[in-house]
Amino acid sequence: MLTIKRRAIPAIALAATAVFALASCSAGTRTENANATQVSCDYSAPDGNTTVNVLAYNSSAIDPFTDTMVSSCTTENVTLKHDPIDFGGQVTKTTATLAGDTGTYDIVETYGFVIPALADAGKLLPLDDLFDKYADDYGLNKISASMREGMSYDGSLYALPMQAQMFVMAYRTDVFADLDLEVPTTFDEMIAAASVIRDAGVMENPIALPWLATSDVTTSFQATMNSLDADFVDADGQVTLDTPEGKEAVEALLALKPFMDPQVTTFDQPKVQQQMFNGTAAMSIMFSGRMSDLVDSNNSKLSESIGFAAAPKVNREAQYSYNRLSIDGWSIPFNTPLDSEMLFVMMASAVSEEASTSAVPAAYPAREGMVTSENSPYGAAANESMATAQPPVVSPILASVTTEIRPILVQILTGGISVSDGLAAMQAAGETIAG
Repeated sequence: MLTIKRRAIPAIALAATAVFALASCSAGTRTENANATQVSCDYSAPDGNTTVNVLAYNSSAIDPFTDTMVSSCTTENVTLKHDPIDFGGQVTKTTATLAGDTGTYDIVETYGFVIPALADAGKLLPLDDLFDKYADDYGLNKISASMREGMSYDGSLYALPMQAQMFVMAYRTDVFADLDLEVPTTFDEMIAAASVIRDAGVMENPIALPWLATSDVTTSFQATMNSLDADFVDADGQVTLDTPEGKEAVEALLALKPFMDPQVTTFDQPKVQQQMFNGTAAMSIMFSGRMSDLVDSNNSKLSESIGFAAAPKVNREAQYSYNRLSIDGWSIPFNTPLDSEMLFVMMASAVSEEASTSAVPAAYPAREGMVTSENSPYGAAANESMATAQPPVVSPILASVTTEIRPILVQILTGGISVSDGLAAMQAAGETIAG
């Protein structure tokens, strides 16, 4: 079982809200997902016509839950509405809807990474009483206790866990077999395999990671530090960027860069998927929610040549894998005018056992033991990767620190600033947030 470290760290206010570095579809959603289904959604509808606006970004792992909620909970008088949106758009809209006394959305998908800051700022409603009331009706106690803890802050639950994502390596089984290569378990082994693939003339840039300069790049840096049992802040809330672990992490990323596309700082996860689809990369590491797309024959003629493995370690001595554990869940904004009990039932229906079962293999549901090697092509890799991830730090300043250091990190990776100067600058920027 995943264990979450709880940290008591002084809060920084609203700055963190800017960081966030769906069977059949109803008329309320303009996405369609084969892993969605119809479930019970038994709530007391208000008088008159009501629209419930749902904010969640689109991915193969999130869409089943969103579509299930929208199609199952829409009635004659209540319409759930969800419009397709990418992750960056969701970031912007989440910040906007939580900024004022009134907002646009009534149910918002959130992540464990940002829960501390949003909860500390009073931007989300605590869900404990509603969880207890509906736990038996929707089997909520079967949701991983550790994931519930990961969506809590200061002893209160602020998001109903939906699914988890962890880093998984996808690789070209045919290329590795043809060149007699072993699946890498460390960064050095990745580099060695990439060198063989390049020298054999198979492809120029065999390694693909999402390093988008406006979001993913800091996730990659944090995952590298996590492998070394470090993070951007420590248990006491002290910034720990200009440290031996920070230096080793940056240098490890720089060592991978020569084997990646020169435009890597413009690549988000969909672009990395595309590299695997079109055969311009032989190894990629992304969140597990992106994996099922790689073995969909509708996406690529290479779908039968993709294998999966747990995320590698930075080096053999590292305690943890190069990994980030991301828990996704449903939250209720503080400023929705709608009845919170009605909204909670909608959320609970979307994470029910039936809904969660249907979401496999596209997603890794928050209910324990649902993903296996028998029902998911990447199930074994995901479970192993989950077991080797560093428990996440729970801190209300972590998201803000992440945003503040991101442009400096990009400068380091693109050669605009030295490693030593960059680490010093990131440390100073983080300390400004920590106060």
